[in-house]
Amino acid sequence: MYYKFSGFTQKLTGSGPAAAYSPQGLRPGVPAEAPAMVFATPTKVVSAGSMVEYMGANKVPELQRLYQAADGIPIHLKRGVPDRLLYRTTMALTVGGALYCLVALYFAAQPNNK
Repeated sequence: MYYKFSGFTQKLTGSGPAAAYSPQGLRPGVPAEAPAMVFATPTKVVSAGSMVEYMGANKVPELQRLYQAADGIPIHLKRGVPDRLLYRTTMALTVGGALYCLVALYFAAQPNNK
């Protein structure tokens, strides 16, 4: 026997195989039209005579040389003092946070003295 959910009684009711295999709202039918593509048309038309101007010089080749140099320095420290400062600050905050968590766990484990 086949069952389907009745929207009226809010229970399972007996039904035929065709009704059980195509529940309410999921009937096979003609596929809907595909929606229009959002990025199919350009948002700004560029005239042939205009040149695109950038804000600054292209720094990518310079940074590629810096990061790809085989000098034994880890990639996250290649740019010098600012990278070292950020790295050490992050490590200090990580160690400090771990210690704070351990102290908080120690105090939470102590019995309440009233």
